[in-house]
Amino acid sequence: MITLGEYIIAKQHDFPEASGELSQLLGAISLAAKVVNREINKAGIADIIGTTGFENIQGEIQQKMDLYANDVFKSALEARGEVCGIASEEEEEFITFDDERSVNNKYIVLMDPLDGSSNIDVNVSVGTIFSIYKRISPIGEPVILEDFLQPGVAQVAAGYIIYGSSTMLVYTTGNGVHGFTCDPSLGVFYLSHENIKIPEDGSIYSINEGNYLSFPEGVKKYLKYCQAIDKESNRPYTSRYIGSLVSDFHRNLLKGGIYIYPSTALSPQGKLRLLYECNPMAFLMEQAGGTASDGFQRIMEIKPSMLHQRTSFFCGSLNMIAEAQEMMNKYST
Repeated sequence: MITLGEYIIAKQHDFPEASGELSQLLGAISLAAKVVNREINKAGIADIIGTTGFENIQGEIQQKMDLYANDVFKSALEARGEVCGIASEEEEEFITFDDERSVNNKYIVLMDPLDGSSNIDVNVSVGTIFSIYKRISPIGEPVILEDFLQPGVAQVAAGYIIYGSSTMLVYTTGNGVHGFTCDPSLGVFYLSHENIKIPEDGSIYSINEGNYLSFPEGVKKYLKYCQAIDKESNRPYTSRYIGSLVSDFHRNLLKGGIYIYPSTALSPQGKLRLLYECNPMAFLMEQAGGTASDGFQRIMEIKPSMLHQRTSFFCGSLNMIAEAQEMMNKYST
């Protein structure tokens, strides 16, 4: 059985310029994940579920676990001293680590500390999403906003942790996608899914169909296509939607499928965050042989203009995304 740390060292030729930093970074992330997982497992018997009564910068009511996970990951990353700054979905502005060691580092981390946190109250799987970039500002100086507003193609690593029936950490450094499952008796992540590949075709579509009436016409047409009977293409497809991006993504990654969160009348720019959710998931999906777009263009080529930018998101098996994009282009006005 190979541990996460052992695997990174064994594969350091894939990331030669920063094998030590990457090991430390992922070590900090995995440590924070184990702490967060411990608290999530107490949901229902400890005062960690429910809302804080406050809104985050997104205008969403924060859950208690949102703030807890944000603090844990922020503290773990700062303590290891391998990054010079972070940006979080739960923070209005980016955070600079300005001690002497941190300002001389070349990496930043963007994160969604607890994706799908509202599902904790009903014991549904949730997750953490992270993305790692190399800073563009001079080493030795505090990070600046432009360090965080880089397109997804500049990512050097990305991943997620899913807290479900087992806790898994899945990551990529641009050389495939690899999954590690935590042994709770030892608190160690062991390699369980090496070089994950998504099937080119799938039979699952994941979307909140309750918003159907406000979807773009291209999305409506694609959903009717998914539901139509056609033995040659193995339709109708199966509808599966959890409402937690990490959970829906993880299932489709392993089984093949498409995840769609389009723009709507209430959210004309889309709802998911480009930097904290879509870019890291797009990087993982492309490395697994799938693809991701906003319905028209590649997600990772979008140049961000703001820290909390939103976008529509189409992600999954190659042939399913191609069909969806064809309909988006055909029926767009």
